[in-house]
Parts: sequence; C-alpha cells; structure tokens
Amino acid sequence: MTMIERSDTGAVARLTLNSPERLNALSDAMLTALTDHLTALAEDSHIRAVVLAGAGKVFCAGHDLKEMTTARESADQGRAYFSDLFNRCAAVMMAIRALPQPVIAEVHGIATAAGCQLVASCDMAIAAEGTRFGVNGVNIGLFCSTPMVALSRNVPRKQAFEMLVTGGFINEARAAELGLINRAVPATDLTRETMDLAAMVAAKLGGAVRIGKHAFYEQVEMPVEQAYTYTGSAMTENMMLEDTAEGIAAFLGKRQPDWTQ
Repeated sequence: MTMIERSDTGAVARLTLNSPERLNALSDAMLTALTDHLTALAEDSHIRAVVLAGAGKVFCAGHDLKEMTTARESADQGRAYFSDLFNRCAAVMMAIRALPQPVIAEVHGIATAAGCQLVASCDMAIAAEGTRFGVNGVNIGLFCSTPMVALSRNVPRKQAFEMLVTGGFINEARAAELGLINRAVPATDLTRETMDLAAMVAAKLGGAVRIGKHAFYEQVEMPVEQAYTYTGSAMTENMMLEDTAEGIAAFLGKRQPDWTQ
C-alpha cells in the first residue's frame, strides 16, 4: 500500500494520508512517506500550493500506539525509539512550516494528538462539519507535549492548556472560533472548498508567496521593532523580483500580469 497518494491539479499538489485501517496514524512508514513527499515538494517549482488530506473516515488519529507499545520490548524499554520518534515527527511539522508553498489541511472525522498537531502545523485548515479535534494523550497517561508546540501557537494559551490537561475534544465550530482552523464547511463541500482555496493561492506569484511565508513565521517570533526591520528587508527582496515589477506594471496598466513563474 502507498502510504501517501499524491495527485496534482495544475499548480496544486494533493497529498492524501492513505492508511485508513489505522486511522491514518503517524506510523514510522507514514512519517517517512511524509518526509519524502515534503522534501520533493520543496524542490518542485511547478507546485505553488499543497493540500494535506486523509483517506477513509478520519483525517489522522495521531501516533501509532501499537508501534509504540512494541518498542517497549527493547532493552531500554523503548527510550531510544521514543526519542527518535518524537524528533522525526517534529522534523515533519517543521518541514511543513519550512515548505516554500502554503499547506492547507483538509480535515474530517477526527484530528487527535499528533493528528491535531498536524492540523496546527499547516498554514491553513478547512474542516468538515462534525469534525472533532483533541490533544487527548493525557487520557491514557501521556501528556501531548510535542503537539502542544503547534497547538499553543494557534490557540490562546488558556484554551490550549485546557485542551491539553483535560483531554477534551472541541468541535469544528469551536476550532474555528479559537483559530485552529480557518473555517468549517458541509462535509459534501469540503474537498471543493479546500481545492478552491488552494487554487486561489496557487494563482499568486510563487516567488512572492515563498518570501512572504518564510517572513511570516520568522517575524511572528520577533519583538515588534525587529520584526519591522526584518520584514522591510523581505519586502525589498520581493520588490527586486522581475515578476513583481511586471505585476505592478500590469496593475497600473489595468491588465493581467504576464508572470514567468
């Protein structure tokens, strides 16, 4: 079985987690497949937006607990494996952030623990009505400390901590209210709405979006004065693109830009 299925529509790449019998858990094989696809997309100048979806009944149920349990049979009771697993998972989440193209999560069913982390790590997210979100590891005695990194950078602190410490679930309306997703739509419209958003992003100048996405995540961690200095440099870099000059000329000339990328 192919762990991730990729299909391209124009400049949009669609990655579908394809392990529905395991609820698209982030198994060793799934993390490897995600790493491989993200590495390839980072070098693919033809793709300007990415959609991340899940096959079957749910988006992603988090780590593969069966694999984690098996790892306890090693001499160190799994310590080395667990450390490596969480590092590999974090690397995938950081690769999404570092990807030149915006990544949109298309979420349905449930997104729990590391699956919720995956949603929070994407640049945007659209969910089907009826979707539930949770960082519920605490319910089985495992506080979701690594999912907390992405969650707490999307959701206000007190609400994030409540989710983490209670293991409670929120619905799609609450997820939108808190900022975990952009919006919720009827399940029958989910793919169309997500692909429409991706197509809108893909229609923009790729070089400008690449500079802007990188600058967005860099500046948000900076003090305000430093952020303005940094983003001023980013906008200067953007202005030096030939296609940006063409875009401005086209706007002033009331015509469509003739971009080279």
